[in-house]
Amino acid sequence: MRKVALLPLASVLLLAGTVTGVLTNSIPPSFAEVKLGEAAPDFALPDSDGKTVKLSDFKGQKVLVVYFYPKDETSVCTKESCTFRDRYEALKSAGAEVIGISSDTSESHKKFAEHHKLPFILLADEGGKVRQEWGVKGLLGVPGRTTFVVDKEGIIRLVFSDKLNAKKHVDEAVVEVNKLTGK
Repeated sequence: MRKVALLPLASVLLLAGTVTGVLTNSIPPSFAEVKLGEAAPDFALPDSDGKTVKLSDFKGQKVLVVYFYPKDETSVCTKESCTFRDRYEALKSAGAEVIGISSDTSESHKKFAEHHKLPFILLADEGGKVRQEWGVKGLLGVPGRTTFVVDKEGIIRLVFSDKLNAKKHVDEAVVEVNKLTGK
């Protein structure tokens, strides 16, 4: 009797469903869709030290670069985070703060930040609730990679999504921050 491999069949079915969703631009009902010119959804998440950080804490004070990335210590995520690190002083001097968000734990973020000398805030969105509220969609079970720039009034001024071009996320954010701050 010949055994049939069910895993490849399940993969094909999953891919077909995902491609259909991508081609029809459907968004799962649990995902919001955040748009340019709209207010950024507030959040309260623990940072790498377990301290709660709220988006609203920055309102009226700083332009924010909020980037969602899939996972600490993976190649593209590390490249993206280190590129933000390398441009952090320029962003900071322009009046912006950088916040990275993934579903990793606070402890994982602490190790990741120490390992790569990341000077900015990393927040733990365990369970992905904030990711869903911001409409950051993944593909084939991998969480999405999207960067937002939020002005001082809490309005979204940039939404940039690219799964593999980590440097482009930073470049787009820097251009938008400079535009908003006149730098």
